[in-house]
Amino acid sequence: MAAAVRVYISIGSNVDRERYVKAALDALSAWFGELTISPVYDSEAVGFDGSPFLNLVVGVDTSLPVAELSQRFKQLEADNGRRRDVPKFSARTLDLDILTYGDAVGRIDGVELPRGEILKNAFVLRPLADIAPEAVHPECGKSYGQLWREYSTGQKLWPVNFSWQGRQISSAAG
Repeated sequence: MAAAVRVYISIGSNVDRERYVKAALDALSAWFGELTISPVYDSEAVGFDGSPFLNLVVGVDTSLPVAELSQRFKQLEADNGRRRDVPKFSARTLDLDILTYGDAVGRIDGVELPRGEILKNAFVLRPLADIAPEAVHPECGKSYGQLWREYSTGQKLWPVNFSWQGRQISSAAG
């Protein structure tokens, strides 16, 4: 069996948000065991006019290949009502994206790694910096903490109260 690698996964929802984020955490926990979970943020929709999203990042250790992870995540999205017959930038029950897979760089099994959104969107970079501030972006060579400190697009996000399995994940106070 291949050695385990650290994988960071973004989770987002702007339809029945709490329900679907919890469903994603339940599934990830069942598949990978212990999760490293960022605070949960409320963020404005980016790319379209829509309801705000809940966003967070989860870290897992796995030996599953990128193709299997991607397939599982697409199936989990579909099982939770995600529609693919709508415009790319539209409301969604659940959105899971592989942000990083160890130090992999390039297109692997159809997935671009590391995901470009890390450097573009506050709702990805901030929660990633929260749980992996010293980890280094495999392309630009800067830590996620440093990238967040240098970030300045004006995208707004706010920490929210969020509990899962009886555990307080985040609070509105930050």
